[in-house]
Amino acid sequence: MVDRRLVAAAVGLACRSAPRAAVTQVALSVVVGVLPVGVGVLTKLVVDALAGSDGRSWAAVVGLAVGLAAAGVAVAGVPHLRQYVDAEWRRAVGLRAQADMYAAVNRLPGLARLEDPVFRDHLNLAAEAGRTSPIAVAGGGLDVARAGLTVVGFAATLAVLNPWMVAVLVLAAVPTAHAELRLSRQRAELMWTLSPSERRHFFYADLLTGLDAAKEIRLFGLGDLFGRRMLTELRGLDAANRRMDRRELAVQALLAAATAVVAGAALVWAVQAARGGRLSIGDVTLFIAAVAGVQAAIGSAVVQLAQVNGALLHFVHYRTVLDTAPDLAVAADPRPVPALRQGIELRDVWFRYGDGHDWVLRGVDLTIPYGRTVALVGLNGAGKSTLVKLLARFYDPTRGSLRWDGLEYRDLDVTGLRDRIGATFQDFMAYDLTAAENIAVGDAAVLDGTAVDGTVLPDGAAFPDGTVLPDGMGRIVAAARRAGVHDAVAALPRGYATQLSRLFAETPERAAAGLGVLLSGGQWQRLALARSFLRADRDLLILDEPSSGLDAEAEADLHQRLRSLRAGRTTLLISHRLGTVRDADHIVVLRDGVIVEQGDHDGLVAAGGAYARLFTLQAAGYRQASTRGAPADPAMHL
Repeated sequence: MVDRRLVAAAVGLACRSAPRAAVTQVALSVVVGVLPVGVGVLTKLVVDALAGSDGRSWAAVVGLAVGLAAAGVAVAGVPHLRQYVDAEWRRAVGLRAQADMYAAVNRLPGLARLEDPVFRDHLNLAAEAGRTSPIAVAGGGLDVARAGLTVVGFAATLAVLNPWMVAVLVLAAVPTAHAELRLSRQRAELMWTLSPSERRHFFYADLLTGLDAAKEIRLFGLGDLFGRRMLTELRGLDAANRRMDRRELAVQALLAAATAVVAGAALVWAVQAARGGRLSIGDVTLFIAAVAGVQAAIGSAVVQLAQVNGALLHFVHYRTVLDTAPDLAVAADPRPVPALRQGIELRDVWFRYGDGHDWVLRGVDLTIPYGRTVALVGLNGAGKSTLVKLLARFYDPTRGSLRWDGLEYRDLDVTGLRDRIGATFQDFMAYDLTAAENIAVGDAAVLDGTAVDGTVLPDGAAFPDGTVLPDGMGRIVAAARRAGVHDAVAALPRGYATQLSRLFAETPERAAAGLGVLLSGGQWQRLALARSFLRADRDLLILDEPSSGLDAEAEADLHQRLRSLRAGRTTLLISHRLGTVRDADHIVVLRDGVIVEQGDHDGLVAAGGAYARLFTLQAAGYRQASTRGAPADPAMHL
């Protein structure tokens, strides 16, 4: 059963993307549908005229021949024009579909959908479906209509010569249509079934060719192992597709044989009819052309219907992505987010990532007062990163609530809330962009060039053509200085305009000119921190392991800089290194999703609880290292 709404959505997308191309294709389809019938009729008339069976003058014969030649030129030329218009149509639809799909993904306010493997499978198929399915449905519908015109035209001529042949040809098409539609459904189901294997195949392929895992893969000798796994997935995909291809080959071979038998029987009848004087030579020519034309048109229509059916089944994934409901409860009339003046409060917050998962947070009550620094410590898996996700409203609590100056988080505008938050995440991104852009991503107004501060560009900060950042360079440089990375960036071959990636150095000359520079882990960490300094005016600052990639000296320097950033600001500081949190206004110890202790450093050490035990363990590690002659590392983890 065809889903009419799905058809309407696909055709609507195709028509909205390029209305002129759509109208042109409709007109060309009519021409292509009528042309074969016209050629067949003109051929009959020319043959009969040459045989002298219709008494036409020589001038009339020449006129028919000219008309036949013109029709032949059209038959040869119109398909090429259709191909050009079709290519333009496809490009327009691909652009519109991709824009709509990524806009839909960007509208998802939280992270739950992106962490859902089923949604990932839909997303994996949606990009291609959005580009190809609308044209396959709309263009396939036009091809079916074109074939219908051809069938009607030839059927009219066949009805005069042999009415029964029309019925035979139509009935012969029924099993073909049934088989083709069934094969299209099976092919679509196979693509969905194989989607997880395809994702695993691409996962291993990316591991083997990407930079992120290159060091470990080579050091640990993982290349052969991951290569075998990649090829195992690929062999499984190939085997499944091969079985499907063989099934299609067997079915289509049988259908082709049946079509040939019908055509052969029709030819035998035409020859017998001509011998009996019931058909003229021109009639035989037209009859043969009509039978071949009807079979070809019906076959084309059936194939197109099958492709349309398959495209619709594929298009479901695209529509699923576009129609996916928000993964957060979005208020119909969200309240604007006021400047923070009191603080953020978590009330009896429980959270888990799904009904079948364990609780990550269990009844957390916590206040982050305005203008104060709250430090969150705990072992891995205690729930610290989850709490950060809740504060940034990537998720909502399963139970309980978060409040911003007493206002329920769910009632606030999500975009407005996040605009008031600055953060450095433990798993920060290293973008394949310039150094300046890697900092500017901390503020979209700077990245798109709309933040104007009137600062003169520093030396070495010229930008390549196409990069629009100069208006915000003053803020970028200031943020880099505060993060302690300005000197390192300024020393790069092209300063802040240096590309921090080797993926886009198209030529060795461009690479030698300063493209393709890779930073150290510590430099990347400081560059990511510069993004937070770019958002230093935000109401809430979240620092999640801000110095995990730095050596002891760099860490001490950075935390001195962070103290100036945190001064008078509402801050949540997360760290395994207890030496970095001891000067926080309030320290919270989280274990197994529950707050087990809270207070200031001196009070928690005096209490002799979990915090004191962890702090003593770290301090002992420092003393032991110092006793052995090794430098004490104040950056030891829990």
